[in-house]
Amino acid sequence: MKAALKGKYDIDKNGGAAATIAVNAGDVKLRASITDATFINGPSLTGLALAVEKPGAFIIDYNVPKKDFRFQFMNTVRVAEKPLNLTYSHSWADNRTILDGTLVFDPANKVSANHALGSGNCKLKYSYVHQGLTTFEPSYDVAKNSWDFAVSRRVYGDDLFKATYQTTSKVLGLEWSRNSKQTGCFKINM
Repeated sequence: MKAALKGKYDIDKNGGAAATIAVNAGDVKLRASITDATFINGPSLTGLALAVEKPGAFIIDYNVPKKDFRFQFMNTVRVAEKPLNLTYSHSWADNRTILDGTLVFDPANKVSANHALGSGNCKLKYSYVHQGLTTFEPSYDVAKNSWDFAVSRRVYGDDLFKATYQTTSKVLGLEWSRNSKQTGCFKINM
């Protein structure tokens, strides 16, 4: 049996803190997460979440203060010898069900779809990775009848520059992020 403890302190959220403990119990992981809200006004169940996960098969989350279950089931099937990754998610309190699918043609090309049942909303996205460094991602939102575009480029191994454009709002977004164990992590959005 293995256990892991992770902590996080976020200065952007007025010093918000969170901790997660995960225990491997055979084929499944048991996870408990808490936020600073659990202790601010004395011990409480606020900010407590419990989960059972079998990696690649299912996740069952329970939000204790909201008394809300979320179920997620994953599977991979082969279509024309290509993997099709499927995910079914259902949030009990919101009564919301989402289906996701990603067809991986090769390491550089994949197509994904996301549909929220009953909403009429479906999003389609194509992703192309050029030489392992530059990613092009056009996406189409069926409900809004609109296109969005994203281009990202990995630089110096740990830095990522990303540009996005949303056609409905005509908003151009720029992002620079770093995820490095040696020099630290950050994200800047404009």
